[in-house]
Amino acid sequence: MYPDLSYVFHDLIGTDYDNWLAIFKTFGLLLATSLVVAGFILYKEAQRLEQPGGPFHVGIKEITQIIGGAPTWQDILPGGIVGFLLGFKAPHVLQNFDAFKGDPVKILFSAEGNFILGLLGALILGGLYYWDKKRQQLPKPKPQKFLMKPSDRVGDIVIIAAVSGVLGAKLFAMVEELGNINSFQDFMDNLLSGSGLAIYGGLIGGFAAVMYYVKKLNIPPMKFLDAAAPGLVLALGIGRLGCHFSGDGDWGIQAAEQPSWWFLPDWLWSWDYPRNVNEGRTGVQEGMVAPTPLPIDCDGCKYRWKIGYEVYPTSIYEFFMFSGIFAFLWSIRKKALVPGTIFFLYMVMNGIERWFIEKIRVNDVFMWGLTQAEVISIGFFSIGIVGLGIIYARNKN
Repeated sequence: MYPDLSYVFHDLIGTDYDNWLAIFKTFGLLLATSLVVAGFILYKEAQRLEQPGGPFHVGIKEITQIIGGAPTWQDILPGGIVGFLLGFKAPHVLQNFDAFKGDPVKILFSAEGNFILGLLGALILGGLYYWDKKRQQLPKPKPQKFLMKPSDRVGDIVIIAAVSGVLGAKLFAMVEELGNINSFQDFMDNLLSGSGLAIYGGLIGGFAAVMYYVKKLNIPPMKFLDAAAPGLVLALGIGRLGCHFSGDGDWGIQAAEQPSWWFLPDWLWSWDYPRNVNEGRTGVQEGMVAPTPLPIDCDGCKYRWKIGYEVYPTSIYEFFMFSGIFAFLWSIRKKALVPGTIFFLYMVMNGIERWFIEKIRVNDVFMWGLTQAEVISIGFFSIGIVGLGIIYARNKN
């Protein structure tokens, strides 16, 4: 497994484990990749749908911007903030680089840093922003009109989805771990940790924030959901690759003996996840045998554990299933479908996918003998079926 890039480059070119490349976590990189991919797919769909006669065309607005005006505090503030953060955090990161390699998020979001250097950084970078704006100032500023299209807003949408999605995923995961949070310090340590993200918490948090923003842009909500669904499901698949290659515990139950007819690579049937970031720990469903972590020799590397037996690599299975759902939704997107059809199909297929994958995943019982993901998958499936039923009832002719 590859918890971070230092392990990738060790296998590729033989560099040391846990060197400076350890700050680039595999899960985080693939999560970022999933956001870029989803944003690109949404961008292409928005361009198609904002053409004259398209459902996104109503979201095009004429914007007036003053060119050559004097510098304002709005121009200087972004540079000042970035400069302060760099000056405040960079020395602290360098002084605690070993801890930073282990958990970059916790170090970056802690309250520790150099306040004086932060102020100096704010003055320098804020001053550069002021100088650049002053250099572009005209004797007589002039207004300039341009069209702001929905596709121009995709970058904002991705950022909003990323921030709210990660926050939702973190808070959702913390609710699951309430029994292990006994103090405010435990709460902050858990909140600022780079680990512990619940996929459905991310979906709910990102959905709520993005839909609020889309409504302000005057984009038809159901058509937006249709446009976003293919990219979203592919992003989920790429995110699952992050779970797999980092070995974050999102694996299956103990695998049955590989059948004689199996013709695919052995690791697609079962895997013991060597060098996983979970360090052998995992939740265990009632009646299941707990894994026994075994140390493996990797020349003093930080991640030295593997599962004591082989399990189903469910994250890989989900990647293939999500990719299949993406291919189907992408293939029907140009057909004359009633708004909402693609999104509700996504909800149905996502619910079915998660229901069946849970049958071979390690997870705790949540209620009624079901895991939390099974309960949510029922909700997804039900929303999708009801939504498709309403669409059919309203448009049966």
